[in-house]
Amino acid sequence: METINTRKTIRKYTNKDVSEPLLRTLLEKAERTPTMGNLQLYSVIITRNAKKKAQLAPAHFNQPMVEGAPVVLTFCADFRRTTLWAENRKATPGYDNLLSFLNATTDALLYCQTFCNLAEEEGLGTCFLGTTIYNSKTIIEVLQLPRLVMPVATITLGWPDEDPPLVDRLPIDSIIHNETYNDYTPDRINAFYTPKEQLPENKHFVEINNKETLAQVFTDLRYTKEANEAISKELLETLKKQW
Repeated sequence: METINTRKTIRKYTNKDVSEPLLRTLLEKAERTPTMGNLQLYSVIITRNAKKKAQLAPAHFNQPMVEGAPVVLTFCADFRRTTLWAENRKATPGYDNLLSFLNATTDALLYCQTFCNLAEEEGLGTCFLGTTIYNSKTIIEVLQLPRLVMPVATITLGWPDEDPPLVDRLPIDSIIHNETYNDYTPDRINAFYTPKEQLPENKHFVEINNKETLAQVFTDLRYTKEANEAISKELLETLKKQW
């Protein structure tokens, strides 16, 4: 799968449609993804309708690709289908708990990633929206998701209308731990992060945000403690109602 070495996040798409047969084929192929107990604990909501995309947009901070993409796909952790199957087959399910949610979330994210790889192999562009769990309550309402169905990932999908540069990645040695976890010393942190910090685009990022370091941009502006705690509280409340 050589395209993985050159894959890019695509936020701008042409007006060319993503045909229903192609989309269904890619979704079907992605079903070969590993899954817990062969239960396939996921569902995907396909959104093509402009009005429905407009309703979803606020949940994703009104990022323009939500309404600009031909297709929006919401991947859900789904234990409802399995639960109803069990209830209709004289079995007693017990999946309204944290373990089951984590199993279904893992299934859904694996399926999402496989789909993205297959779509990009076909020349399609994708953008992964991490905002899904930030505003899951809104997405649940817009997509009318019943209990035991929780949105965990969203991608926009279409034919690319841009060719952005590749973004940087940490060196492979920064994520590999042989046999046991090898904790990060200041020297190792410097070795892994200094090249990233010295990239012109990242230095510019620090400058325009009036910060001293790249790390401060993330901790003080992008993913703050206050926001993380507030969103976590709302997410837990939503999860208790939904699961």
